[in-house]
Amino acid sequence: MTSQVSSPAEQTDAALVGEQRSSDNGGAGKEVRRLDRVIIRFAGDSGDGMQLTGDRFTSETASFGNDLSTLPNFPAEIRAPAGTLPGVSSFQLHFADHDILTPGDAPNVLVAMNPAALKANLADVPRGAEIIVNTDEFTKRPMAKVGYETSPLEDGSLAAYNVHPVPLTTLTIEALKEFGLSRKEAERSKNMFALGLLSWMYHRPTEGTEKFLRTKFAKKPDIAEANVTAFRAGWNFGETTEDFAVSYEVAPATKAFPTGTYRNISGNLALSYGLIAASQQADLPLYLGSYPITPASDILHELSKHKNFGVRTFQAEDEIAGIGAALGAAFGGALAVTTTSGPGVALKSETIGLAVSLELPLLIVDIQRGGPSTGLPTKTEQADLLQAMYGRNGEAPVPIVAPRTPADCFDAALDAARIALTYRTPVFLLSDGYLANGSEPWRIPDLEELPDLRVQFASGPNHELADGTEVFWPYKRDEQTLARPWAVPGTPGLEHRIGGIEKQDGTGNISYDPANHDFMVRTRQAKVDGIAVPDIEVDDPTDDTGRGASTLVIGWGSTYGPITAAVRRVRGAGERIAQAHLRHLNPFPRNLGEVLARYEKVIVPEMNLGQLATLLRARYLVDARSYTQVSGMPFKAEQLAEVFKEAIND
Repeated sequence: MTSQVSSPAEQTDAALVGEQRSSDNGGAGKEVRRLDRVIIRFAGDSGDGMQLTGDRFTSETASFGNDLSTLPNFPAEIRAPAGTLPGVSSFQLHFADHDILTPGDAPNVLVAMNPAALKANLADVPRGAEIIVNTDEFTKRPMAKVGYETSPLEDGSLAAYNVHPVPLTTLTIEALKEFGLSRKEAERSKNMFALGLLSWMYHRPTEGTEKFLRTKFAKKPDIAEANVTAFRAGWNFGETTEDFAVSYEVAPATKAFPTGTYRNISGNLALSYGLIAASQQADLPLYLGSYPITPASDILHELSKHKNFGVRTFQAEDEIAGIGAALGAAFGGALAVTTTSGPGVALKSETIGLAVSLELPLLIVDIQRGGPSTGLPTKTEQADLLQAMYGRNGEAPVPIVAPRTPADCFDAALDAARIALTYRTPVFLLSDGYLANGSEPWRIPDLEELPDLRVQFASGPNHELADGTEVFWPYKRDEQTLARPWAVPGTPGLEHRIGGIEKQDGTGNISYDPANHDFMVRTRQAKVDGIAVPDIEVDDPTDDTGRGASTLVIGWGSTYGPITAAVRRVRGAGERIAQAHLRHLNPFPRNLGEVLARYEKVIVPEMNLGQLATLLRARYLVDARSYTQVSGMPFKAEQLAEVFKEAIND
């Protein structure tokens, strides 16, 4: 995750890589092979519990100490017709004994719960990979739904793969006979049978999953024990069946992480924790005004659990009310947040402009998804950058911060809060669906590592009139930051005007004066331009002669993992290439222009049609070359590696 040590495993995704050696499997007499990494994809109908299965496998993998990266993939419809291609849900997990960066390009193991899952995912599976198929679902009607005229399990079309036909449904029902469940109720546990089988296959711990199931179904102990029984039956099946002659070990990633306490965390959870940490470090109550929207709703759900930290959450009737309440909370002295996705940003734009005019701290968290309009609610995209930059009437500059990994969402939230509180401005925090739902190990920071975000509220007069009278001017600015004072309503003597009409410099009175408007517009822009952000760092290894690369890859947001993995592959093939990644998109780091000018070629991979590249070309007059993708899925490392090689040799 944090280490930049090159790994052979990031140079090929098509096959299992690592030492393979035989040993005794606890007396079972089966071969055990040691691998350095594995990519598993669970796939099934949206009602088959694939996300829960993947999440539990991930949790046990994290507790075991592997590095990991996940890619949940949900249907775009709330409940697509069962057994159809649009209804397929999948969860991909890449885990390793070393530092990794992506969920992997292609699964080494596909668990297909029905024909639709097989057909929807088979194109991603490399030859020689293992496919575990629930044969009970491969009957005439389910196959016909997805266009199989003959069974792929019998017609030879899967000859290039190592197929394990397993009657998961039948075995689950048989294992749960003693519980007296109906067939439909028993079938629901087949995902736990599959999880048990894969847990045996890759030597995953089991205690955590059993504890989780008993806690999740505490009010239905029979259902809890049925799921535990199905889970154990899957484990036992793997150990006893002749079809699975080999199991695999992936050792903990002991050298991948700095010393510390780690946990598995998703982007939305890390962002939620970052917001809570920011409020604690600022000694301010946290207020969230929000309206549920995919894929941002998890932040609302999570923050609502933390009233003990002074968090207040308000689920409004619509997006406009959500941000309006948040802005009111900012006026009242809270660390205010509103969460949404792209369509919600459009609705919130007028109030964001009001926050710019009022110069109040407000965090606008945009978990980007495919668009336009409703678009692809469950798929990822990076296409809101220009909306965040310019999507308001008038000159209304707003700082923009973008995390690069799920765990980095924690630090990005703290950084966004720092900017908002220090400079009295709304701030965009641009995550996306890939980061929000994906997960990785996160080192829990010590309290002393967190920044001090405390602010000084205005407490008395700050200006003296010509006649010697002391008054409070709400738009008198700090000389360093250009931030105006933050006066909490109700503080005696600090009464002042607010509203969306232009303010007079200093006094905050309504002003229609052209010169004053020009001055206020330029001052607000200068405040954003003057925000302190770190210089961009460039990873550019030199060769034996001391020469660096002539090609630079620059990205932002969630493209960090695929770009870095691709750069490692290109370097592993003997090519020189430099890499830089932007967290701050407005303002840009002060050294960015100088960095871009050092390279003959600049490549900008984005999950949009070239929005950052457009900004770079306009601002710095560089020939930034776009490489874009708007498929709703993240880039693959091998895909980018080929693009980089072509650019280097062009």
